[in-house]
Amino acid sequence: MSISMIGVDHSRAPLDIRALFAFSKKNAGEAMAKLKEQKGILGCIILSTCNRLEIWVSTEDDVDISLYDCLCRMKGIEDRSYENYFVKREDREAVEHLFYLASGLKSQILGEDQILTQVKDALNLAREHFATDGVLEVLFRMAVTAGKKIKTEVPFAHGNPSVIHQAIRFLEEGGYSVRDRVCLVIGNGEMGKVAAQTLKECGADVTVTVRQYRSGMVNIPVGCRRINYGERMDYLPECDLVVSATASPNYTLREELFEGVERKEQLILIDLAVPRDIEPSLGQKEGITLYDMDSFHMEETPKELEKNLEAAGAIVRAQMDEFYVWLDGRDVIPRIQEIREEAVHDLNLRIAKILKNTPMDAADREKLEKAVDTAAGKVVNKLIFGLRDNLKQEAFLDCVAGLERIYEE
Repeated sequence: MSISMIGVDHSRAPLDIRALFAFSKKNAGEAMAKLKEQKGILGCIILSTCNRLEIWVSTEDDVDISLYDCLCRMKGIEDRSYENYFVKREDREAVEHLFYLASGLKSQILGEDQILTQVKDALNLAREHFATDGVLEVLFRMAVTAGKKIKTEVPFAHGNPSVIHQAIRFLEEGGYSVRDRVCLVIGNGEMGKVAAQTLKECGADVTVTVRQYRSGMVNIPVGCRRINYGERMDYLPECDLVVSATASPNYTLREELFEGVERKEQLILIDLAVPRDIEPSLGQKEGITLYDMDSFHMEETPKELEKNLEAAGAIVRAQMDEFYVWLDGRDVIPRIQEIREEAVHDLNLRIAKILKNTPMDAADREKLEKAVDTAAGKVVNKLIFGLRDNLKQEAFLDCVAGLERIYEE
C-alpha cells in the first residue's frame, strides 16, 4: 500500500491557474466517487480551498497512476504545461506535508486555523461519498488531531490569522482604517461570515448579501444588516469597501455592472474567492483598488512566531510518529498473530504427552490446556511487542521475518 498526492498552491501558481483546477463541494464529491472506481485506488480525498488544490490517494502496491492525468480528465484540461505548477509527494513526504498543512504551518498566512476546518471537511466529504479508506481515514484524523493540539497549546501571538484579518492589517499598514467605513460583504458562506464578523469587530458598518431564495434561512453575524444579492449594485454607491467571498462559478462584480453606477471617489474591492468573484479589469478603473487572494502574502515569519513554530513542530513530529506506529502495526500485527498461533501450537505439541499422562479428570485437563494456550499467547505477545518497543523499526521487522521463517520450515 502506498500514499501519494499531487497539489498546487499559492506558493507555486498564481490565482488564475489555481482557479482552473478548483472544485466546488458538489464537484469534489462527484470527482472522488469517480476516482475511487479506478483500478488500484483504495481510497481518495480531494482538498480544494482558496489557496490550494490537493488530490490524495492510497493505492495498492506497484500501481502506477498519474494523478495529474486523472485531474485533467475530470476538469477537461488538455494543456500539459500546467503540470509544472504541481508538486507530487509520496509516502513519508506526503504524510509530513499533511501534518504540517493541517497545523496551519504551510498556509499563506502562517498559523491560520481555517485550514484545519477545511481538512476536516474534506475528510467528511470523502466519507459521504464512500471514497476514503482506513489508511487515509486515520491519516487525516491524526493530522486534524495535531492541528487541534497546536490550536489549544500553541496560541499564535498575532491573533486570528484568517485572510480577512491579514487584509485589514495590510490596509492599516498603508494608512487605511476600516473603522466607520461602509462595507458590503457579498456571500454568506464560511469565509463571508468571517469577513463580515471581522469587519464589524473592527468598527465598520457592515451589510451582507444573501440570496433571495435563502433570505429567511441564513444567519448573519450579529450587528450586520442584510440585503438581497440582487440589490448589491443599488447599495454600491454608499460603500467604501466591498468584499466578495462566494463559491459562485461566475463573477459577482463585472465591469459592465458598474456602467452608470455612481460610487465614491475611492472604492476598495477585496476578492477572497477562487475562482475569482470580481472581474480583474475593474482594478484598472479610476478610483478603484482591487485586491485578491495573492495580495496578502506574509513575506517573512514575524519574530514573535518563532518560539510558537518550534513548539508546533514538536507536536507535529510526535503525532506523525504515532501515525507510523499505527501504520506499521497495521501490516505487522496479522503476522504477529500468525506467529503466536504457530508458537502456541508448537508448545501444545511438546507438552501434550506430559498432560496426557498427568492424572486428572478430562474437565480439569481441558481447563489446563486452555490456560496453557492463554499463557503461551501472552508470553509470545510480550516478547514480540517488547522487541518492537526496544528495537529500531527495521531491526524489528527483520526479527518478525526471522520468526516467520522458523515456522515455515
